[in-house]
Amino acid sequence: MAGTSRIWPALVVTIAFTAVARCIRGVSRSGALAGALVCLLLYLYAGPGAIAALLSVFILAWVTTRFGSSRKLQLRIAEKPDGRSASQVLANLGVTVGCVGLYALLGNNAIFLLAAAASLSEAAADTVSSEVGQASNDQARLITTWEQVPAGIDGAVSLQGNLAGIAAATLVSLVCVLGGLLPWKWLGISAVAAVLGMFADSYLGASLQRRGVLNNDSVNFLSTLLSAVLAFVIASA
Repeated sequence: MAGTSRIWPALVVTIAFTAVARCIRGVSRSGALAGALVCLLLYLYAGPGAIAALLSVFILAWVTTRFGSSRKLQLRIAEKPDGRSASQVLANLGVTVGCVGLYALLGNNAIFLLAAAASLSEAAADTVSSEVGQASNDQARLITTWEQVPAGIDGAVSLQGNLAGIAAATLVSLVCVLGGLLPWKWLGISAVAAVLGMFADSYLGASLQRRGVLNNDSVNFLSTLLSAVLAFVIASA
């Protein structure tokens, strides 16, 4: 379990992070509460390196969400001006919190931090790929059939979006390494698992989400979970 020496720093960082995120409209009121819980638990269970990785995800999401905002408004696919809600925050970060919780509860097995890093990197990759793709293209390709569809459709992918997502996954995984969460040997595993999760997100969006079986939050949660499991399995092989 987390040591008592982390409690006060965790509280200070959580309050500061949440206040800034809310002030710049990165999250709604409910999203701020959910984000505060996530931030607190990540610091307590995994230390400041986890917060550095979380911050990198937040910055990437905030910047790319506002990239091409006028275009997205015209297409009616822009993010809500009040920021991400609690359900969105937990859908993207719930798996990460679960992984670091298992790390703390099950004897500090570092492979759970790898799973956490992969899920966090996937959350960044998914958001960045979607936002950059929507801002860069009027049309995209449906990942299941490759037919041309309007940008912003569930399951639509583009070259620009995919490249941006791969870059985001690699960057967040690198932050996890530099922050001491991962050894260098696991950098590639984290990034690859995240990218595979990003493509799985698009596939689920094009299939189950478009048919109404899953909603966007469910797709995001399952994609981060898949990335975590893939990283765990690859590293364990």
